[in-house]
Amino acid sequence: MQEQKNKRVLVSSLALVIVHLAGIIGINSMYRELFLSLTPFNLLLSAGLLLYNHKGFNRAFLMFMLSVLLGGFLIEAAGVYSGLIFGAYWYGPALGWQLLSVPVVIGVNWLMLVYCAGTISGKLKANLVLKSAAGAALLVALDALIEQSAPTYGFWSWLNGIIPLRNYIAWFIVSFAFLCLFHSLNFHKQNRLAPVLYIIQLVFFTLLLACKP
Repeated sequence: MQEQKNKRVLVSSLALVIVHLAGIIGINSMYRELFLSLTPFNLLLSAGLLLYNHKGFNRAFLMFMLSVLLGGFLIEAAGVYSGLIFGAYWYGPALGWQLLSVPVVIGVNWLMLVYCAGTISGKLKANLVLKSAAGAALLVALDALIEQSAPTYGFWSWLNGIIPLRNYIAWFIVSFAFLCLFHSLNFHKQNRLAPVLYIIQLVFFTLLLACKP
């Protein structure tokens, strides 16, 4: 059984590395627009592999999933509509089909990132507040990296090209709330693919930034 789990994590990790490496190469080739259009499928594959390596889909975990999927989408919709939460921004075409001016897959992205940060921060020997704050800090660090290349590749854009400080404050607050839910609900929270996926995301967006025209 353990050997089977190890093989599952290894195969999933290799798949994620290959897909993200292909994305870096493709986005910086003559087929840039084609590879950018595949971004939603990349997100769905990454989240799917993450859940494939999750153990125990009990009621608490399903509640967590639904809360982050729906909550993440709605907070983004409110943010785009009002410009008051994260600042004035709008989504480009790279993240695919939109509803209420927000890509449908954005809830999946929130779920994937919160799950990764929750799994990593859950290893800390600390109380719920400190673990949630540590996880939120991981997500803000990743967002700060993504923001540097997002407008160039059509993910989203900011008014006058300025990323407001409130964006990072809001990211921390929203992430903290989701992570409090993650750490407070009773479901299995060990997933060896989660830290791998977080690191792959860091490397991917670092390379994307380095290759930015």
